[in-house]
Amino acid sequence: MYNTWSRYALMAFFVICALVSLSYEQYQLATIAGFLFAFVLWSHFKHSSVLLASKHFKNANYEKTEQILAEVANPDRLAKSRRGYYEFMKANIALQKEDFENAEFHFQIASRFPLGGKNDKAFVLIHLANLALRKKDGERALAYAAKAKELATSSRAKSIIEIIEKEANGLA
Repeated sequence: MYNTWSRYALMAFFVICALVSLSYEQYQLATIAGFLFAFVLWSHFKHSSVLLASKHFKNANYEKTEQILAEVANPDRLAKSRRGYYEFMKANIALQKEDFENAEFHFQIASRFPLGGKNDKAFVLIHLANLALRKKDGERALAYAAKAKELATSSRAKSIIEIIEKEANGLA
């Protein structure tokens, strides 16, 4: 749960440890330091700062969340388990800013990746249905609502889906 610069510092520390170990002919320690460097490097590309961003997102600190998510240079490299959360947080931040086009884009990407559970995926689809309603596209809203209905487990999600269905049917 480090930010980018902390991981860089940690990687530099492991490289220095490996070099010092090599200078003292401690090959096992140098190997361990090399493996730790490789692990932090792998973690940097596959997990990045998404976990740290989710901590701030959970506390409704959206500015800090956005700053940390901006550190992710290439989201395509993220592990599937992290990419869904990354896109979900980006979409919610876009909703907070009332940037509905960007929010829809990120929610669509988030819907393709695994999230916490079926109910979380249902809420992504609910958001997509709401954005379709905003565009007065009742057909798409109903399609998203139908998919969300299959996944919804909480009563709150089910009641929201019913409201969306009523509004979407009113558009047709």
